[in-house]
Amino acid sequence: MVTARFWVASAARVAARPALWPLALRQARRVARPGWGRRPPFLPLPDRAYLRYRLETQYGPEGVPRPDDVVEYLRWCSEIERYAAGDRGKPRDGGAAGR
Repeated sequence: MVTARFWVASAARVAARPALWPLALRQARRVARPGWGRRPPFLPLPDRAYLRYRLETQYGPEGVPRPDDVVEYLRWCSEIERYAAGDRGKPRDGGAAGR
Protein backbone atom coordinates (compact mmCIF):
# COMPACT_ATOMS: atom_id res chain seq x y z
CA MET A 1 0.00 0.00 0.00
CA VAL A 2 1.07 3.57 -0.42
CA THR A 3 2.56 5.60 2.41
CA ALA A 4 2.20 9.19 3.56
CA ARG A 5 5.63 9.80 2.02
CA PHE A 6 4.24 8.77 -1.38
CA TRP A 7 1.29 11.17 -1.09
CA VAL A 8 3.51 14.08 0.01
CA ALA A 9 5.97 13.46 -2.83
CA SER A 10 3.10 13.10 -5.32
CA ALA A 11 1.48 16.33 -4.12
CA ALA A 12 4.83 18.13 -4.45
CA ARG A 13 5.21 16.96 -8.05
CA VAL A 14 1.70 18.12 -8.93
CA ALA A 15 2.21 21.41 -7.06
CA ALA A 16 5.24 22.09 -9.26
CA ARG A 17 2.98 21.93 -12.34
CA PRO A 18 0.26 24.60 -12.01
CA ALA A 19 -1.29 23.59 -15.33
CA LEU A 20 -2.29 20.28 -13.69
CA TRP A 21 -3.96 21.83 -10.63
CA PRO A 22 -7.51 22.14 -12.02
CA LEU A 23 -7.34 18.62 -13.42
CA ALA A 24 -5.95 17.24 -10.16
CA LEU A 25 -8.86 18.80 -8.27
CA ARG A 26 -11.38 17.36 -10.74
CA GLN A 27 -9.83 13.91 -10.45
CA ALA A 28 -9.76 14.10 -6.64
CA ARG A 29 -13.46 14.92 -6.71
CA ARG A 30 -14.19 12.05 -9.12
CA VAL A 31 -12.47 9.38 -7.04
CA ALA A 32 -13.36 10.70 -3.57
CA ARG A 33 -15.48 8.41 -1.44
CA PRO A 34 -19.09 9.49 -1.20
CA GLY A 35 -19.82 11.82 1.70
CA TRP A 36 -16.13 12.59 2.31
CA GLY A 37 -16.96 16.06 3.62
CA ARG A 38 -19.11 14.64 6.43
CA ARG A 39 -16.56 12.21 7.90
CA PRO A 40 -13.04 12.67 9.25
CA PRO A 41 -10.45 13.25 7.88
CA PHE A 42 -12.65 15.56 5.72
CA LEU A 43 -10.43 15.06 2.67
CA PRO A 44 -11.50 13.88 -0.79
CA LEU A 45 -9.67 10.56 -0.47
CA PRO A 46 -10.60 7.53 -2.54
CA ASP A 47 -12.16 4.51 -0.87
CA ARG A 48 -9.39 2.18 0.35
CA ALA A 49 -10.81 -0.84 -1.48
CA TYR A 50 -10.97 1.16 -4.73
CA LEU A 51 -7.42 2.42 -4.28
CA ARG A 52 -6.15 -1.09 -3.47
CA TYR A 53 -7.87 -2.43 -6.61
CA ARG A 54 -6.49 0.32 -8.86
CA LEU A 55 -2.94 -0.07 -7.52
CA GLU A 56 -3.00 -3.85 -7.87
CA THR A 57 -4.28 -3.70 -11.43
CA GLN A 58 -1.57 -1.17 -12.32
CA TYR A 59 1.43 -2.56 -10.42
CA GLY A 60 0.56 -6.11 -9.41
CA PRO A 61 0.16 -7.41 -5.85
CA GLU A 62 3.68 -6.43 -4.73
CA GLY A 63 4.21 -3.38 -6.96
CA VAL A 64 5.05 0.04 -5.58
CA PRO A 65 3.82 3.21 -7.30
CA ARG A 66 6.13 6.14 -7.97
CA PRO A 67 5.10 9.75 -7.30
CA ASP A 68 5.90 10.60 -10.94
CA ASP A 69 3.18 8.13 -11.95
CA VAL A 70 0.59 10.54 -10.52
CA VAL A 71 1.78 13.26 -12.90
CA GLU A 72 1.69 10.84 -15.83
CA TYR A 73 -1.81 9.74 -14.82
CA LEU A 74 -2.99 13.35 -14.77
CA ARG A 75 -1.46 13.99 -18.19
CA TRP A 76 -3.29 10.94 -19.48
CA CYS A 77 -6.55 12.20 -17.93
CA SER A 78 -6.00 15.53 -19.69
CA GLU A 79 -5.63 13.79 -23.05
CA ILE A 80 -8.77 11.73 -22.41
CA GLU A 81 -10.75 14.86 -21.47
CA ARG A 82 -9.62 16.63 -24.66
CA TYR A 83 -10.52 13.60 -26.73
CA ALA A 84 -13.94 13.33 -25.11
CA ALA A 85 -14.53 17.04 -25.74
CA GLY A 86 -13.95 16.51 -29.46
CA ASP A 87 -10.30 17.60 -29.74
CA ARG A 88 -9.16 14.39 -31.38
CA GLY A 89 -5.98 15.80 -32.88
CA LYS A 90 -2.40 15.04 -32.02
CA PRO A 91 -1.61 15.21 -28.27
CA ARG A 92 -0.43 18.72 -27.39
CA ASP A 93 2.64 17.61 -25.48
CA GLY A 94 3.87 15.15 -28.09
CA GLY A 95 2.35 12.09 -26.46
CA ALA A 96 4.10 9.57 -24.25
CA ALA A 97 7.13 9.35 -26.55
CA GLY A 98 7.69 13.08 -26.22
CA ARG A 99 7.99 13.09 -22.42
